[in-house]
Amino acid sequence: MKLWQKILIGMVSGIIVGLILGPNAKYIKPIGTIFINLIKMLIVPLIFSSLVVGVTSIKDPKKMGRVGLKTFSLYLLTTAIAITIGLTMGNIVKPGQDIPMEASNTVETQEVPTVTERIVNLVPKNPVKAMAEADVLQIIVFAILIGLALNLAGKKGRPLLKVIESLAEVMYKLTSMVMEMAPFGVFALIAWIAGKYGLSVLLPLMKMLVGLYVACIFHMVFTIGGGILLLGKLNPIRFFRGIVDAQAVAYTTSSSSGTLPVTMKCAQENLGVSNSISSFVLPLGATINMDGTALYQGVAALFVAQAYGVDLTFGNYVTIILTSTLASIGSAGVPGAGLIMLTIVLRSVGLPIDGIAIVAGIDRIMDMMRTLTNVTGDSMVALLVAKSENEFDEEIFNNPKKI
Repeated sequence: MKLWQKILIGMVSGIIVGLILGPNAKYIKPIGTIFINLIKMLIVPLIFSSLVVGVTSIKDPKKMGRVGLKTFSLYLLTTAIAITIGLTMGNIVKPGQDIPMEASNTVETQEVPTVTERIVNLVPKNPVKAMAEADVLQIIVFAILIGLALNLAGKKGRPLLKVIESLAEVMYKLTSMVMEMAPFGVFALIAWIAGKYGLSVLLPLMKMLVGLYVACIFHMVFTIGGGILLLGKLNPIRFFRGIVDAQAVAYTTSSSSGTLPVTMKCAQENLGVSNSISSFVLPLGATINMDGTALYQGVAALFVAQAYGVDLTFGNYVTIILTSTLASIGSAGVPGAGLIMLTIVLRSVGLPIDGIAIVAGIDRIMDMMRTLTNVTGDSMVALLVAKSENEFDEEIFNNPKKI
């Protein structure tokens, strides 16, 4: 049985058991608390190692500098737009406003720092302290700088790079191990929530699910389709028809990495992207470009904030956008990565991470649309970069081998 099926069963079972036990469901909660603690345990080493590996995937920065700059810029721009759309949708749908949740950890309201202070605070004075305190933004910046330095160090940096790559693989495996406990953790937390609050806390999940799907479709049509039309001067309908195979695989597998071979084939045979560009841009995109995942962070963060009655300031919105955009670079392509990333975003603005248990039950359904959106964004960037580098075959684009 697949993990998402187990989690769904855990969620449904938790609802039933919680409604039967009522307040006594609190005795099951420690299992869920252990699951939450395990997720917290993963955050720092996972985000650091996967970020460094993602940055060092550009093997020759001098040779690929121009293409790399275009690729990174487009990926980060579309991701920032996606998270903004997600936040907007969260404010429109308000999926968590009718949920009377109480945080198990106190949320401290802090004075919003100025833009200058935010920029200065991005650079850690002590990276070890930043990791010990789980200062996510500082860890992200440090990891990016380490990745760049490893590339510049050449052969002398390879031993350390191999260690970090090994650490990343171990963390991916550990994440998979932790996610095997997800059905039990979700069962325990949902049982406790249902026992304490009743069905009123669970019905708004449909609002969140519909909001996410509408936001993803909006992003693909207007942001991605608009980019193809305005920046590429190409027909967006032909673009979407050319990548429909990759979209189908992405939706059913929920894996950007698993869809990569199909995405590359569609880019080369249907979109007219050269082999060299698609071989560089698309694998990089599968690692660092997470439009759909970032969009989900916006909707989910608003859901949790509304559920716990926390009013987010403009500074909090900026932090969510920045954290989601940068954290997407290190979002690992393993089951549960979306929940790990959501934990990072919630921590960055002081929101209770207990809320992820509520959305975990429908995470697989949301993950399908997130991955489809991610792959669509990857394909757009590959096409735009190829066209700007004169490595685009318009004849293939207009007459693809397979539609």
